[in-house]
Amino acid sequence: MKLKTKKIVSKRIKVSSKKKMIIRSGGQDHFNARESSKVTKNKRRDKKLSSANTKTVKKLLPYL
Repeated sequence: MKLKTKKIVSKRIKVSSKKKMIIRSGGQDHFNARESSKVTKNKRRDKKLSSANTKTVKKLLPYL
């Protein structure tokens, strides 16, 4: 039987050329006015997925 990909994971996580998984940081929508400019700048950047989470993501995305 063919394995299906979890669409929610494939939409949130991008896989770069060297199998690095990149994810957007959360909490960007609202309540940003009360935070410092350093925090809001860091929220705009993409983050590398931790090694503990990459194992579970590989199970959810069978094409890796």
